[in-house]
Amino acid sequence: MEHRMSVIIPAYNEQDNVAALAEAVRSSLADANIPFELIFVDDGSSDQTWAAISAEAKADSRIRGLRFSRNFGKESAIFAGLRAAKGDCCVVMDADLQHPPETLSRMYSLWKDEGFFIVEAKKRSRGNEKVSYRLFAQLFYGLLKVMSGQDLRNGSDFRLLDRKVVDELNKMPERQTFFRAMSGWLGFKSAVVEFDVAERHAGRTKFSPRRLIKYALSSIASFTAVPMQIVTGVGFAFFIFAVLLGVYTLIQKLTGHSAEGFTTVILLLLLIGSILMISLGIIGYYIARIYEEIKARPRYVLADEIRGQEDDQ
Repeated sequence: MEHRMSVIIPAYNEQDNVAALAEAVRSSLADANIPFELIFVDDGSSDQTWAAISAEAKADSRIRGLRFSRNFGKESAIFAGLRAAKGDCCVVMDADLQHPPETLSRMYSLWKDEGFFIVEAKKRSRGNEKVSYRLFAQLFYGLLKVMSGQDLRNGSDFRLLDRKVVDELNKMPERQTFFRAMSGWLGFKSAVVEFDVAERHAGRTKFSPRRLIKYALSSIASFTAVPMQIVTGVGFAFFIFAVLLGVYTLIQKLTGHSAEGFTTVILLLLLIGSILMISLGIIGYYIARIYEEIKARPRYVLADEIRGQEDDQ
């Protein structure tokens, strides 16, 4: 008996890529004789992405579509797809064809024949990626490795998960998610395949510098509390500094060499004040995330769904 693969594709304003990706996945999996279902998740697109998904679903019963009521973000789209998936294994991939569909058969083989629960696709080359984006990615993954021990360098959301892994991910209750790290945190036996990032089929990347920074901060905060510990460490270091400075000032006073330097005092006050504000900002960010979790609002809201005939029976 062949095992079915669920291919989950978050899509945000990808109207020109839906049909091409569906055909590429269909062709690649047909050549490898792998049964599949294809799940597009429209993350509140403002273009004709949903119309393109609907057309594909009507033409092929193996294709399904979910549409959010608004833009909830890629992480929410991934978890919506995982919850809807029915396959024995699930693959998450991008809608822009930068994740090559021909890699799917290699991932499937490692899962089925060699017993890996997770097959992660890592970037062998990053294509025509901007230098600024590449440097930002290196900084982000470096910080994440130092703070959490998770080495996600050259990683991506392009990965295959066994049904057991998917079920465990779906049990996780948190609202602020980081799919890449969460799937690795589970600890299941994993393998790696490499791929070369292809050219984007159509359109432009939806990640602006602002969104990238927001995503990086959210990902770090959702997976490690080290920034909070850094605040404590900085406070302790300044306490030691204050003690040493106090001893030095007292000695100068007792020996008749009163410490001078109004400018030095002002600079110290500004430095300490700045550190206090930054520390309060870090603490406030974590408190805000706790607040979001306590509200327990849903990760996403579905506005529409289209299914193939097989799913309606």
